[in-house]
Amino acid sequence: MDESQVSSDELVQIARLAVAGKVDDARLYVARLARKYRAQNAQLSQQLETFLRSDPTRGATATPPNPMRPFRFEAGAAQPQSDSSTPPPVDQDSRLSLLKTFPLGEVEQPMLGPGVLGQIELLLDERRNRELLSKAGLAPTRSAIFVGKPGVGKTLSARWLASQLKLQLFVLDLSTVMSSYLGRSGSNLRAAIEFAKKSPCVLLLDEIDSIAKKRGDESDIGELKRLVTVVLQEVDEWPDSSLLIAATNHPELIDAALWRRFDAVVQFELPDIDGVKDALRRFLAVTADEFASWIEILALVLLGSSYSDIEKVALAFRRSLAMGTGTARSLVENFIGSRSIELPHDQRIVLATALEQKGLLSQQRISALTSVSRDTIRKRVAGETPRKKGRPKS
Repeated sequence: MDESQVSSDELVQIARLAVAGKVDDARLYVARLARKYRAQNAQLSQQLETFLRSDPTRGATATPPNPMRPFRFEAGAAQPQSDSSTPPPVDQDSRLSLLKTFPLGEVEQPMLGPGVLGQIELLLDERRNRELLSKAGLAPTRSAIFVGKPGVGKTLSARWLASQLKLQLFVLDLSTVMSSYLGRSGSNLRAAIEFAKKSPCVLLLDEIDSIAKKRGDESDIGELKRLVTVVLQEVDEWPDSSLLIAATNHPELIDAALWRRFDAVVQFELPDIDGVKDALRRFLAVTADEFASWIEILALVLLGSSYSDIEKVALAFRRSLAMGTGTARSLVENFIGSRSIELPHDQRIVLATALEQKGLLSQQRISALTSVSRDTIRKRVAGETPRKKGRPKS
């Protein structure tokens, strides 16, 4: 078959959409074909683009958006939202939606380190100052990839961005996109992204490492390698009227070519000791005062945890207080006892020393909770460094 000609499958798809009366979907599909054949058959591509511009089926009463170029806004104008009357595309077999949607509304700002928060706020500032950028011949950041361990705020940041921009948030549902049928996953992926392009939105490609692995990885089947190509093309063609965000816990798995496609890389870090304290105060909410004397101790135990893990601990404390099953002191003691065994020895010594210096517990109790000897605690408090066990120096 001549690859410069429209295939029979493509003709069937156009006919199916036209017969079903799905004009917008048909236009998007034709726009995709126009891009596909631009290099292979310039005349065919030109004809398709001409049909898209004329669009006589819509009549003269409305001026439809051109799917061949992104939306543009005038300063101060309200940004059009995604058309809620058109449901997101579905997988042809399961009939499940390829995109998860979140309702518009206020979202609380996530816990973030100063550096990450600054990068997120820059994304917002660029879109709020679109007119200034346009006058300088510039566009706001179109795409960003969020990198970090689970629970550090990547998904919450995407939700907060959408809330601040008053845009619909779509999240690609990988469980539905991935199909057992050869070639279907790529079609699902394109359909989902093309739908999101219809009007300004924030699209989150969560766990993008699942569909954009390094193409040199011989353990992957050809289908996954084709998905990488789809993602590369869609990121290249993403309109600056919307924001495309990818998120990953495993940056080392992502194809190198994809990294170059994203305008920004935001590295989400685990909170430092001050960040842990701030998170505890926020998540403990109205009960924070009851734990005030224990915040520094809890921060030492939770150092290295994600914001999500810290929130779970705080919520467990609040539930116990609400039910009357423990006091702040008993809850913290039990928590130290259960968690200190997981801490490195040096960190347990720091914890035991801090408890002794604050006078919160007796040395005997501290030793029992942290498995640090009372002699070691006394020496550390006195400023001595405990000797490591082994052969004495000659």
